[in-house]
Amino acid sequence: KNPEILLWPNGAPGSEGKSEGARYRTLKDILILSNIHQPSITVYLPPAKIATGTAVVVIPGGGFRSNWITKEGYRVAERFARHGIAAFVLKYRLERDLGSEYSTMEHSLADAQRALRTVRSRASEWSIDPERIGVIGFSAGGMLSGLTGVHFDKPVNNRVDAIDDLSAKPAFLGLVYGSPFDPSSPRKSEIRKDMPPVFLIAGGNDKIAEAYPEIYQQLKTAGVSAELHLYAGVGHGFGIQAKNSPAVAGWIDRFYDWLFTQGLL
Repeated sequence: KNPEILLWPNGAPGSEGKSEGARYRTLKDILILSNIHQPSITVYLPPAKIATGTAVVVIPGGGFRSNWITKEGYRVAERFARHGIAAFVLKYRLERDLGSEYSTMEHSLADAQRALRTVRSRASEWSIDPERIGVIGFSAGGMLSGLTGVHFDKPVNNRVDAIDDLSAKPAFLGLVYGSPFDPSSPRKSEIRKDMPPVFLIAGGNDKIAEAYPEIYQQLKTAGVSAELHLYAGVGHGFGIQAKNSPAVAGWIDRFYDWLFTQGLL
């Protein structure tokens, strides 16, 4: 079993007094989590003989109502680990869950930042290069991934311990059918020129994909390294699942190729 590490062993800031565990439900073979008050990372380390030193925090989607933690989390992390990349699946607090008092910009972003810092704090133990720790996120997780690339120097919670003194800047951003940069979004984030390199990927039939070409151009204009892939005839939420076509199933190989060309793998 892959170890699950609480990001704040003594309780997450903003979740004081909330000790109940997450709710689990399944849809066929897909696990969906909600009622998350104890954010964590689940650890997938590669075999030592193939370890590259690269690491990635994997952020599943679910509309900030839930975490679709199988097809956009555990399966993705398993694939990364088999390719020599250490992967850490983030379980994060949810603004739109029933009765939630959390906000994406405060609590979800704090969870993602703390995940990056936690991995950085244990880089030598896990044979990771602290300069090659990135994020990849899916749908709502793609939005959260993008936020880590924009707000890495914005402290969203008070310092708890020495982990909070470390950098929360990711080395790369994978935005899979989700981003905070959609020009039509009322909560659009601004692209900044000192962002990490960005990998954009989506299905061509996904409404989210409509903004991707413009986002790609805006990244280029800002001087941010970016790559864009759109799959014809494909909708939202493909993640990693058996029913994906061979072309779509190859998206993770395109991501490896991109990391390699960026000097990150």
